[in-house]
Amino acid sequence: MRRSIVAAFALHAAAVGAAPQTPLAALAPTIMLDQGVFEGQITGQTAQFLGIPYAEPPVGDLRLRRPQAPAPYTGRHDASKFGPTCPQQAMSLPSEASRIPALADAISAALNTMYERSASEDENCLTINVIKPATMEAGTKLPVLVWIFGGGFQIGGTATYGEAAQLLVERSILLQKPAIYVSMNYRLSALGWLASREVQAENVANLGLWDQRLALEWVQKYIDKFGGDPTKVTIWGESAGAISVAMHMLSNGGEPQGLFRAAVMQSGGPIPVAGVENGQRYYDDLVRDTGCDGQPDTLGCLRAAPFASLKAAMDKSPNFFSYQGLALPYLPRVDGDFIKESPLELVKQGKVAKVPMITGNCDDEGSLFSLGSLNLSTTADTRQFLKRYMLPNASADDVKLMLQYYPDIPHLGCPFDTGLRNMLSIQFKRIAAIQGDVAFHSPRRFLLKHTAGTQPSWSFLSKRGKDTAYLGATHATDLANSYGPSGELRDYILNFATNLDPNAGGSGTFKWPRYNPNTGKPQALVFDDSVLSPVNVKHDDYRPNALEFVANLSLSNSL
Repeated sequence: MRRSIVAAFALHAAAVGAAPQTPLAALAPTIMLDQGVFEGQITGQTAQFLGIPYAEPPVGDLRLRRPQAPAPYTGRHDASKFGPTCPQQAMSLPSEASRIPALADAISAALNTMYERSASEDENCLTINVIKPATMEAGTKLPVLVWIFGGGFQIGGTATYGEAAQLLVERSILLQKPAIYVSMNYRLSALGWLASREVQAENVANLGLWDQRLALEWVQKYIDKFGGDPTKVTIWGESAGAISVAMHMLSNGGEPQGLFRAAVMQSGGPIPVAGVENGQRYYDDLVRDTGCDGQPDTLGCLRAAPFASLKAAMDKSPNFFSYQGLALPYLPRVDGDFIKESPLELVKQGKVAKVPMITGNCDDEGSLFSLGSLNLSTTADTRQFLKRYMLPNASADDVKLMLQYYPDIPHLGCPFDTGLRNMLSIQFKRIAAIQGDVAFHSPRRFLLKHTAGTQPSWSFLSKRGKDTAYLGATHATDLANSYGPSGELRDYILNFATNLDPNAGGSGTFKWPRYNPNTGKPQALVFDDSVLSPVNVKHDDYRPNALEFVANLSLSNSL
């Protein structure tokens, strides 16, 4: 059981990534950027240029400020190793889940594996990586996949993916669709996603998104030196990375400004987030725990605070295993600048980048994030939870309706289609269904409803790992399909990056139909555990009334 949970959990490629292999060629490849020379490494069939700074170090007075483009490169630089990971927030399982040894041991092992495969932490972490076919030179004009990692905006890093990214590029060569893979570190937790009146006054909200945007601008400026085509960039993310992709699609009134031509979102989309005021209590807690309360300039005090003090205060913040689950402390926020209005409202207004896209979910998205609320034992408990965390502005009638759409009937809950199994607590499957639909399933379908009729779109549902005890086909299990050594989704994504169609010149597996909400029965690709039929097409019509209700309610009730 422990082994199966680790494989299914797969948090941020822990099940498919590995440390980079030893370089196989004695002569290291070099790239000149400006007047600087970067010396990478040859690994397998790829040339890798790792840990290149794309911004000034966000330290000292640049802490908690928008990223600054670096001065023109000069001198010689070692680009053979991933740069440091941005500071991570501490993770710990809630006590109730910790009492289940198989579950606790497996998730701890997955988290530890992820941390072991990450580079060391440092505030000076804004680096970018380029992995390309070793034989392709400048001027080749290859398509570019820009990966934005996930981790709840609290953990994660590019080094975790190691060999998996190399295998993806080598697979592109085998398919005769060579592509370049780019990934960037961005600031996490309070350092990247702090929100408050004070933050708004200095216009420094959503720093993680600004980091990513600067990295995308770096790609436009330099990727041709590596043989990439700056007009053929696909942005691709999972979880927090997919949510970030959605925010880039919604920024600037839906105008991508030449930064990308296509998008892929795995388990994430236009999540219903509120304004910066929703982060005020977490800002106030951070100020207090850092010893900055009472100072006339609390934001300035946080910039000057010793890193150890700030990190200790960050670690006290709730994480995605905490009681409040997906009502996370650090999220993208409506700031009137990068995100001008509620993401769902922007989607409704059609202010979305008109680019081809792939978007999909895991079937049991909410199970992982409901481990912290196992003490919910009655409908009254669940009602109070929803009112406090998920639906703070909802009327009593709206909350009542939500509970009717998600009744206290365990066999209807998440993990779905598992009968009475996986009942970690009386309300577990109920709250897991609600959290997964509010944060993942409903935003995906809402996005497709309002865009798929006007731009090429494809959707998927991953049901693999359904038999995993307690969690089912939980959040992030689709990573094994996009980064794993035999994942079908990986081939579809490579086809898509090359030809803006996941089927174009594919490996002959299964035709993926375009999503068309105007037919009344839009279709999605389904990845199953079945040996005989691992990939098939089904109507995207599960929980239609519940998901529509959630979407409409989310327009006025944001996380």
